[in-house]
Amino acid sequence: MKIASPYFDSIRVKPEDDRRAKARPGMRVCGFKGCACEATHRAPLGRDREGEFVWFCLDHVREYNATYNYFAGMNDAAVAAYQKDAITGHRPTWSMGVNSWNKKGRRPEPHVHMGPRGAADPFGMFDGETWRPQGASQPEPEGRLIRNAERKALSALNLDIHATATEIKARFKELAKRLHPDANGGDRSREDKLREIIQAYNYLKSVGFC
Repeated sequence: MKIASPYFDSIRVKPEDDRRAKARPGMRVCGFKGCACEATHRAPLGRDREGEFVWFCLDHVREYNATYNYFAGMNDAAVAAYQKDAITGHRPTWSMGVNSWNKKGRRPEPHVHMGPRGAADPFGMFDGETWRPQGASQPEPEGRLIRNAERKALSALNLDIHATATEIKARFKELAKRLHPDANGGDRSREDKLREIIQAYNYLKSVGFC
């Protein structure tokens, strides 16, 4: 069909406003002033009016959202304080153990704690047991707690969990010297193992093993 055809002259396109769906009887009308289209999308009213919304048609809700700013009117300090409170859902928080104290000190215990010495023991269940009064500190277990990551790092250095700091340092220097390319005629085939040794040593050093 040629562009100069008279058929093109008979095609009439409605304006954009006429093509948008008008609100049907009983339906919600767009909240934008002067718009009579059906409101199909809701938008928040803003700060201090949480849970309240205004309804728009698709075109006007896009326009509203493009300029919406929840923090409008707040300075940088107020915005930072709001974001900090949002981490806890804007709920009050207390320091660890604060609820167990009052202005006069620790609240009185609701009942008396009794140890094995103050209770009947007809079956001898507590014979030979060392009774520790309430509030006494638990004795520290002998040795150091070894985590899996520390076991793995020690294993990479071919050491057991009882290795001392001096032994760890000496083993690291020995392996690093043995695996370095300069000690192997420039051969880099063992660089992965060398990298593993360095990472293991650095980890043990960071956790205070050496």
